[in-house]
Amino acid sequence: MIDAHIHLEQYEDSELQAMLPGLLEQDIQSLVAVSMNLDSCIRTQEIAARYPGRVKPAYGFHPEQPAPTESELAALLKWISQHAGEMVAVGEIGLPYYSRAEALARGEAFEQEPYLRVLDNLLALAARLNKPVVLHAVYEDAITACNLLEKHGIARAHFHWFKGPEEAVTRMIERGYHISFTPDIVYEPEIRELARRYPPGLVMAETDGPWPFEGPFAGRPTRPAMVHDVAAAWAELHGYSAAQAKAMLTANTARFYQL
Repeated sequence: MIDAHIHLEQYEDSELQAMLPGLLEQDIQSLVAVSMNLDSCIRTQEIAARYPGRVKPAYGFHPEQPAPTESELAALLKWISQHAGEMVAVGEIGLPYYSRAEALARGEAFEQEPYLRVLDNLLALAARLNKPVVLHAVYEDAITACNLLEKHGIARAHFHWFKGPEEAVTRMIERGYHISFTPDIVYEPEIRELARRYPPGLVMAETDGPWPFEGPFAGRPTRPAMVHDVAAAWAELHGYSAAQAKAMLTANTARFYQL
C-alpha cells in the first residue's frame, strides 16, 4: 500500500532508520511525505534522497502555525519552484481552522487574511507547475478552499483527514476531489459515515504520522503500516475484501500522485 500523507520530517532519525528500511516487508511500497515550511521542506528533501523511490516528497506550508512574512513566503515559493521536478505535490497547504478556533475560544482576534494570501500564492504556484495539492481544509474552511481551487483551475486536490459540512462534501464529490482516511476510521462514527458515502474511486489511506491515535491505537506510535488498518475498516464499510480494499486505495493514490 501507499501511505498518502505522513510527516516524515517530524520523526527522529533513529525512528526513520528503524521504520523505513523495512517498509516492503510490511507491504508498504511508498509514502507521500508532506512538509510544513521551508526548513521542513529541506528535511523532507533530505529524507527522500536517502530513500529514493520509497519517499515521495511534497513541499508546502502548513497553516496551523504563524503565517510567514512576505520575504519568507517569497523564499519558499522560489525554493519549491527550483525543486518542483522532484516533488509529487504542493503540500501540505490550507487554512488554520484549529488555530483560529482556539484563538476565538480564548476571546482573541484572529487575522485570516495572511493565511488566505499564502494559500492563494501556493495554489497559483501549483497551477503553474501543474502539480496536485495536499490540503488541510476542514469544516467551513473547505468551502473557501473549493472556491480557491476553482479560481486557479486546479482539479487534482487531496483533502487529507477531511471533515466538513454537507455543502462541502457534495461540492468536492462533484469536482472529483480526493480525500483520505486515517486510522480513526476504525473508531470515529463521523468519519465512518463520511467513508460510507464518499465515492470509492476518490479515496486514499493515510496515517498523518507521527500524529497519535486513540481507540485500539492508543499508546502506540503511528507507523505507515497502519494504513492496512484503514483499508480493513474501509473494506468492512463497503463490503469489500481486505485485499480488494488495499488494491483500490493503492490504485487511487498511485493514479492521483502519478506514482
